[in-house]
Amino acid sequence: MGSVTAYQTARGRRYRARYRKPDHTEGEKRGFVTIREAQLFLASVTVASASGLYIDPSLSKVALGHFAEAWFRSKRPPMLAPSSFTALEHAWRAHVAPLWAHRELASIHRSEVQAWVADLGVRRSRTVVLRALGVLAGILDTAVDDHRLTENPARNIRNLPRRSLGRNRVYLSHEQVGCLAAESKHPALVLVLAYTGLRWGEATALRVRHVNLARRRLAIEENAVLVGWEIHVGPPKSHTRRSVPYPERLGSLIAAACAKKPPDALIFGNGSNHMKRDSGERSWFATAVRHAQARDPSFPRVTPHDLRHTAASLAISAGANVKAVQRMLGHASAAMTLDTYADLFDDDLDAVAAHLNDAAALIPWPTPHHA
Repeated sequence: MGSVTAYQTARGRRYRARYRKPDHTEGEKRGFVTIREAQLFLASVTVASASGLYIDPSLSKVALGHFAEAWFRSKRPPMLAPSSFTALEHAWRAHVAPLWAHRELASIHRSEVQAWVADLGVRRSRTVVLRALGVLAGILDTAVDDHRLTENPARNIRNLPRRSLGRNRVYLSHEQVGCLAAESKHPALVLVLAYTGLRWGEATALRVRHVNLARRRLAIEENAVLVGWEIHVGPPKSHTRRSVPYPERLGSLIAAACAKKPPDALIFGNGSNHMKRDSGERSWFATAVRHAQARDPSFPRVTPHDLRHTAASLAISAGANVKAVQRMLGHASAAMTLDTYADLFDDDLDAVAAHLNDAAALIPWPTPHHA
């Protein structure tokens, strides 16, 4: 399968290993200090060729940026939501490309990636670090799939940034939801968000044909996401359609929002243009919060997304089980719902013990014996 020969250099004798590649062309690697090193390399090439794991070193002398283009083409919408794709592009331009785009694949080592992650973690949030690492690892996965690398040096990175505690999640009471809706320019939208748990983009994408007034159900089939200054309409976040119930008291408001509109008209807004979520202090939602706080000094500062958390809280306090909450919110699994709202299910543990105690009270138990 090959041979080892010596040659002279200015720094002394060195050895070269010549070998035959699986495609029957000849390869060579020079610069071994000892004949044993050259023989070990030759043996490794022989084993790799026999097992189908051989990687031609010349194939890994390609800049990472070359594979980035192909990887991003595979991620373009509709494969990813426009907002997700835009976030990946930003991570590439801001954090990955400046250091890695011009590096040859073979020159990238796991220790370097680890140091890069540690440095980025000092300056950026955990989300930014994980997204940037995900982009680098994804591109290198493409190189591994193309048999240009034997393994991905951006996988199995240790000591990733820890998850921050973040701000405490806000849950409104029924009274607070009613107060916010009363002070709002769009009371029906506030109540739909707070009692169905829809995401902002799902609620503002609702059309008249998505409403079943008889069954009090909303068909979640679209999601309107603001990317830059443009609204992109696509499938829901989980790519799964779902049917979400709404309380009977909401029926008249939703019926009024649908009245005299064609089936394809949007329920909220002017019927033809999707409402944009304005997070500014002068937005209609922020104004409603300030007015609610003026009426009730204990009213918390909330965002439209906090109404999704409120919906989960109100549903759980009403006795909904985790599977029902999962379906309402459109989570990928019940485990995700439990992880997200574990604090809301704590009271269920006490309820379980109380129910067990009530059931056990019907059965005679032995009297404890004291020593």
